[in-house]
Amino acid sequence: MLKDDFLHYIGSERNYSERTLKTYNQSLTLFQRHMEAQGRPIDWTAVEEGDIREWMVAMMNNGSAPTTVNNRLSALRSFYRFLIGRDLTRHDPTQRIEGPKKQKPLPHFIKESEMDRLLDHTAFPDTYEGHRDHAILQLFYTTGMRLAELVGLDTGDIDFGNHTVKVTGKRNKQRIIPLVPETETELREYLRVRHQMFHDVPHDDALFIGSRARRIKRYHVEDIVKNYLGSVTTQQKRSPHVLRHSFATAMLNHGAEISVVKELLGHESISTTEIYTHTTFEELKRIYRQAHPHSDAPADE
Repeated sequence: MLKDDFLHYIGSERNYSERTLKTYNQSLTLFQRHMEAQGRPIDWTAVEEGDIREWMVAMMNNGSAPTTVNNRLSALRSFYRFLIGRDLTRHDPTQRIEGPKKQKPLPHFIKESEMDRLLDHTAFPDTYEGHRDHAILQLFYTTGMRLAELVGLDTGDIDFGNHTVKVTGKRNKQRIIPLVPETETELREYLRVRHQMFHDVPHDDALFIGSRARRIKRYHVEDIVKNYLGSVTTQQKRSPHVLRHSFATAMLNHGAEISVVKELLGHESISTTEIYTHTTFEELKRIYRQAHPHSDAPADE
Protein backbone atom coordinates (compact mmCIF):
# COMPACT_ATOMS: atom_id res chain seq x y z
CA MET A 1 0.00 0.00 0.00
CA LEU A 2 1.45 3.36 -1.06
CA LYS A 3 0.65 5.18 2.18
CA ASP A 4 2.31 2.47 4.28
CA ASP A 5 5.39 2.52 2.04
CA PHE A 6 5.64 6.28 2.49
CA LEU A 7 5.30 6.11 6.27
CA HIS A 8 7.93 3.35 6.43
CA TYR A 9 10.27 5.48 4.30
CA ILE A 10 10.06 8.65 6.40
CA GLY A 11 10.32 6.62 9.59
CA SER A 12 13.19 4.27 8.79
CA GLU A 13 15.16 6.14 6.12
CA ARG A 14 14.47 9.77 7.01
CA ASN A 15 14.30 9.19 10.78
CA TYR A 16 11.19 11.32 11.27
CA SER A 17 9.91 11.35 14.83
CA GLU A 18 7.00 9.21 16.00
CA ARG A 19 4.97 12.37 16.45
CA THR A 20 5.57 13.42 12.82
CA LEU A 21 4.74 9.92 11.58
CA LYS A 22 1.48 10.04 13.50
CA THR A 23 0.63 13.49 12.12
CA TYR A 24 1.38 12.50 8.51
CA ASN A 25 -0.59 9.27 8.85
CA GLN A 26 -3.53 11.16 10.26
CA SER A 27 -3.44 13.74 7.45
CA LEU A 28 -3.36 11.12 4.70
CA THR A 29 -6.09 9.10 6.41
CA LEU A 30 -8.33 12.15 6.67
CA PHE A 31 -7.93 12.85 2.96
CA GLN A 32 -8.66 9.23 2.17
CA ARG A 33 -11.85 9.34 4.26
CA HIS A 34 -12.86 12.58 2.53
CA MET A 35 -12.56 10.90 -0.86
CA GLU A 36 -14.50 7.87 0.34
CA ALA A 37 -17.24 10.13 1.65
CA GLN A 38 -17.61 11.44 -1.89
CA GLY A 39 -18.18 7.87 -3.08
CA ARG A 40 -14.67 7.60 -4.55
CA PRO A 41 -12.42 4.92 -3.06
CA ILE A 42 -8.89 6.28 -2.90
CA ASP A 43 -6.59 5.85 -5.88
CA TRP A 44 -3.58 7.96 -4.98
CA THR A 45 -2.29 8.09 -8.57
CA ALA A 46 -5.63 9.43 -9.86
CA VAL A 47 -6.15 12.26 -7.36
CA GLU A 48 -6.65 15.65 -9.00
CA GLU A 49 -6.13 19.24 -7.88
CA GLY A 50 -9.87 19.73 -7.53
CA ASP A 51 -10.10 16.86 -5.05
CA ILE A 52 -7.53 18.49 -2.80
CA ARG A 53 -9.13 21.92 -3.08
CA GLU A 54 -12.52 20.46 -2.11
CA TRP A 55 -10.91 18.81 0.90
CA MET A 56 -9.33 22.09 1.98
CA VAL A 57 -12.65 23.90 1.67
CA ALA A 58 -14.37 21.17 3.68
CA MET A 59 -11.77 21.49 6.44
CA MET A 60 -12.16 25.28 6.58
CA ASN A 61 -15.95 24.97 6.65
CA ASN A 62 -15.64 22.56 9.56
CA GLY A 63 -13.63 25.12 11.52
CA SER A 64 -10.06 23.99 10.90
CA ALA A 65 -7.54 26.80 11.35
CA PRO A 66 -5.33 27.84 8.41
CA THR A 67 -2.32 26.38 10.25
CA THR A 68 -4.02 22.98 10.49
CA VAL A 69 -5.00 23.00 6.83
CA ASN A 70 -1.46 23.96 5.79
CA ASN A 71 0.07 21.22 7.93
CA ARG A 72 -2.19 18.58 6.37
CA LEU A 73 -1.47 19.91 2.89
CA SER A 74 2.26 19.71 3.68
CA ALA A 75 1.90 16.02 4.52
CA LEU A 76 0.16 15.44 1.19
CA ARG A 77 2.93 17.31 -0.66
CA SER A 78 5.60 15.15 0.97
CA PHE A 79 3.66 12.03 0.06
CA TYR A 80 3.49 12.95 -3.62
CA ARG A 81 7.17 13.89 -3.72
CA PHE A 82 7.86 10.39 -2.44
CA LEU A 83 5.63 8.81 -5.10
CA ILE A 84 7.31 10.77 -7.89
CA GLY A 85 10.78 9.99 -6.54
CA ARG A 86 9.95 6.28 -6.65
CA ASP A 87 8.44 6.54 -10.15
CA LEU A 88 5.08 5.47 -8.76
CA THR A 89 3.35 8.41 -10.44
CA ARG A 90 4.27 11.31 -12.68
CA HIS A 91 1.49 13.57 -11.50
CA ASP A 92 1.67 15.82 -8.42
CA PRO A 93 -1.82 17.24 -7.73
CA THR A 94 -0.44 19.45 -4.93
CA GLN A 95 2.05 21.31 -7.14
CA ARG A 96 -0.08 24.36 -7.94
CA ILE A 97 -2.09 24.48 -4.74
CA GLU A 98 -1.49 27.22 -2.20
CA GLY A 99 -2.60 26.84 1.36
CA PRO A 100 -4.78 29.42 3.13
CA LYS A 101 -2.92 32.44 4.40
CA LYS A 102 -2.49 32.65 8.13
CA GLN A 103 -4.46 35.51 9.58
CA LYS A 104 -2.26 37.90 11.50
CA PRO A 105 -3.50 38.48 15.03
CA LEU A 106 -4.93 41.93 15.57
CA PRO A 107 -2.73 44.09 17.81
CA HIS A 108 -3.85 44.72 21.36
CA PHE A 109 -4.60 48.31 22.27
CA ILE A 110 -6.01 50.29 25.20
CA LYS A 111 -9.30 52.11 24.68
CA GLU A 112 -9.14 55.88 24.46
CA SER A 113 -11.44 56.24 27.45
CA GLU A 114 -9.08 54.07 29.52
CA MET A 115 -6.02 56.06 28.47
CA ASP A 116 -7.82 59.32 29.25
CA ARG A 117 -8.64 57.98 32.70
CA LEU A 118 -5.03 56.95 33.25
CA LEU A 119 -3.32 60.13 32.03
CA ASP A 120 -5.85 62.74 33.10
CA HIS A 121 -7.47 61.35 36.23
CA THR A 122 -4.91 59.09 37.89
CA ALA A 123 -3.25 60.54 40.97
CA PHE A 124 0.44 60.02 40.20
CA PRO A 125 2.67 60.34 43.29
CA ASP A 126 4.16 63.82 43.76
CA THR A 127 7.67 62.33 43.70
CA TYR A 128 10.47 62.13 41.17
CA GLU A 129 9.32 58.65 40.18
CA GLY A 130 5.69 59.76 39.88
CA HIS A 131 6.53 62.65 37.52
CA ARG A 132 8.91 60.47 35.52
CA ASP A 133 6.39 57.66 35.13
CA HIS A 134 3.64 60.06 34.08
CA ALA A 135 5.94 61.60 31.44
CA ILE A 136 6.91 58.13 30.16
CA LEU A 137 3.30 57.04 29.73
CA GLN A 138 2.34 60.34 28.14
CA LEU A 139 5.23 60.15 25.69
CA PHE A 140 4.50 56.56 24.69
CA TYR A 141 0.82 57.23 24.05
CA THR A 142 1.19 60.51 22.16
CA THR A 143 4.19 59.60 19.96
CA GLY A 144 3.91 55.84 19.38
CA MET A 145 7.65 55.35 19.87
CA ARG A 146 9.13 51.96 20.63
CA LEU A 147 10.50 50.92 24.02
CA ALA A 148 14.12 50.99 22.84
CA GLU A 149 13.55 54.42 21.29
CA LEU A 150 12.22 55.88 24.52
CA VAL A 151 14.98 54.37 26.65
CA GLY A 152 17.56 55.77 24.20
CA LEU A 153 16.28 59.36 24.37
CA ASP A 154 18.68 62.06 25.58
CA THR A 155 17.63 65.40 27.01
CA GLY A 156 18.88 67.09 23.84
CA ASP A 157 16.39 65.13 21.76
CA ILE A 158 13.53 67.20 23.18
CA ASP A 159 13.07 70.46 21.25
CA PHE A 160 10.56 72.58 23.14
CA GLY A 161 11.08 75.45 20.70
CA ASN A 162 9.88 73.40 17.74
CA HIS A 163 7.58 71.19 19.84
CA THR A 164 9.23 67.98 18.62
CA VAL A 165 11.21 64.98 19.80
CA LYS A 166 14.00 63.34 17.78
CA VAL A 167 13.80 59.56 17.85
CA THR A 168 16.52 57.12 16.81
CA GLY A 169 14.84 53.98 15.53
CA LYS A 170 15.93 50.71 13.96
CA ARG A 171 19.24 50.76 12.10
CA ASN A 172 19.90 54.17 13.65
CA LYS A 173 17.33 55.80 11.39
CA GLN A 174 16.14 59.06 12.92
CA ARG A 175 12.72 60.67 12.67
CA ILE A 176 11.06 63.74 14.15
CA ILE A 177 7.74 63.41 15.98
CA PRO A 178 5.58 66.36 17.07
CA LEU A 179 4.87 66.87 20.76
CA VAL A 180 1.36 67.76 21.86
CA PRO A 181 0.99 70.47 24.55
CA GLU A 182 0.00 68.01 27.28
CA THR A 183 3.14 65.96 26.69
CA GLU A 184 5.34 69.05 26.70
CA THR A 185 3.79 70.09 30.01
CA GLU A 186 4.54 66.70 31.58
CA LEU A 187 8.09 66.70 30.24
CA ARG A 188 8.79 70.21 31.54
CA GLU A 189 7.47 69.29 34.98
CA TYR A 190 9.46 66.06 34.99
CA LEU A 191 12.68 67.87 34.04
CA ARG A 192 12.08 70.46 36.76
CA VAL A 193 11.69 67.76 39.41
CA ARG A 194 14.64 65.84 38.00
CA HIS A 195 16.86 68.90 38.26
CA GLN A 196 15.89 69.31 41.91
CA MET A 197 16.61 65.65 42.56
CA PHE A 198 19.91 65.28 40.70
CA HIS A 199 21.35 68.79 40.18
CA ASP A 200 24.40 68.02 42.34
CA VAL A 201 24.77 64.39 41.27
CA PRO A 202 26.68 63.38 38.11
CA HIS A 203 24.20 61.75 35.76
CA ASP A 204 23.79 60.55 32.18
CA ASP A 205 22.52 62.73 29.36
CA ALA A 206 19.65 60.25 29.24
CA LEU A 207 16.19 61.80 29.36
CA PHE A 208 14.82 59.19 31.73
CA ILE A 209 17.05 58.03 34.57
CA GLY A 210 16.63 55.74 37.52
CA SER A 211 17.30 56.35 41.19
CA ARG A 212 21.06 55.88 40.65
CA ALA A 213 21.14 58.69 38.06
CA ARG A 214 21.77 56.28 35.20
CA ARG A 215 19.75 55.67 32.05
CA ILE A 216 16.60 53.79 32.92
CA LYS A 217 16.56 50.08 32.02
CA ARG A 218 14.13 48.52 29.57
CA TYR A 219 12.71 46.11 32.14
CA HIS A 220 12.08 49.00 34.53
CA VAL A 221 10.02 50.84 31.90
CA GLU A 222 8.13 47.64 31.13
CA ASP A 223 7.23 47.26 34.81
CA ILE A 224 6.07 50.89 35.00
CA VAL A 225 3.78 50.50 32.00
CA LYS A 226 2.41 47.15 33.12
CA ASN A 227 1.59 48.39 36.62
CA TYR A 228 -0.13 51.60 35.55
CA LEU A 229 -2.10 50.00 32.72
CA GLY A 230 -3.30 47.43 35.21
CA SER A 231 -5.18 50.21 36.99
CA VAL A 232 -7.40 50.94 33.97
CA THR A 233 -7.68 47.67 32.02
CA THR A 234 -8.04 43.97 32.73
CA GLN A 235 -6.44 42.79 29.48
CA GLN A 236 -3.38 40.60 29.89
CA LYS A 237 -1.19 42.41 27.34
CA ARG A 238 0.03 45.58 29.09
CA SER A 239 3.33 46.58 27.52
CA PRO A 240 4.98 49.60 25.89
CA HIS A 241 4.17 48.04 22.52
CA VAL A 242 0.49 48.02 23.44
CA LEU A 243 0.77 51.79 23.93
CA ARG A 244 2.36 52.02 20.48
CA HIS A 245 -0.63 50.11 19.09
CA SER A 246 -2.96 52.40 21.03
CA PHE A 247 -1.34 55.50 19.52
CA ALA A 248 -1.71 54.19 15.96
CA THR A 249 -5.30 53.08 16.51
CA ALA A 250 -6.30 56.42 18.03
CA MET A 251 -4.68 58.34 15.18
CA LEU A 252 -6.53 56.35 12.51
CA ASN A 253 -9.81 56.48 14.42
CA HIS A 254 -9.57 60.29 14.37
CA GLY A 255 -8.97 60.55 10.65
CA ALA A 256 -5.19 60.48 10.23
CA GLU A 257 -3.92 59.32 6.85
CA ILE A 258 -2.27 55.92 7.01
CA SER A 259 0.84 57.31 5.28
CA VAL A 260 1.23 59.84 8.09
CA VAL A 261 0.88 57.15 10.76
CA LYS A 262 3.48 55.07 8.90
CA GLU A 263 6.02 57.91 9.10
CA LEU A 264 5.29 58.63 12.76
CA LEU A 265 5.74 54.98 13.68
CA GLY A 266 8.91 54.65 11.62
CA HIS A 267 7.65 51.70 9.57
CA GLU A 268 9.62 50.75 6.47
CA SER A 269 6.55 49.51 4.61
CA ILE A 270 2.98 50.73 4.70
CA SER A 271 1.83 47.10 4.76
CA THR A 272 3.10 46.94 8.34
CA THR A 273 0.92 49.92 9.26
CA GLU A 274 -2.16 48.50 7.55
CA ILE A 275 -2.73 46.03 10.38
CA TYR A 276 -4.10 48.96 12.38
CA THR A 277 -6.78 49.64 9.77
CA HIS A 278 -8.13 46.16 10.50
CA THR A 279 -8.11 46.97 14.20
CA THR A 280 -10.10 50.15 13.74
CA PHE A 281 -12.56 48.34 11.48
CA GLU A 282 -13.09 45.68 14.14
CA GLU A 283 -13.82 48.43 16.66
CA LEU A 284 -16.21 50.06 14.19
CA LYS A 285 -18.10 46.79 13.78
CA ARG A 286 -18.29 46.32 17.55
CA ILE A 287 -19.72 49.79 18.08
CA TYR A 288 -22.19 49.29 15.23
CA ARG A 289 -23.46 46.03 16.69
CA GLN A 290 -23.92 47.66 20.08
CA ALA A 291 -25.54 50.86 18.85
CA HIS A 292 -27.71 50.10 15.83
CA PRO A 293 -31.21 48.82 16.74
CA HIS A 294 -31.43 46.61 13.63
CA SER A 295 -27.95 45.16 13.91
CA ASP A 296 -27.91 41.44 14.39
CA ALA A 297 -24.65 40.76 12.57
CA PRO A 298 -22.59 37.97 14.14
CA ALA A 299 -19.26 39.01 15.66
CA ASP A 300 -17.11 37.49 12.91
CA GLU A 301 -18.81 39.07 9.90
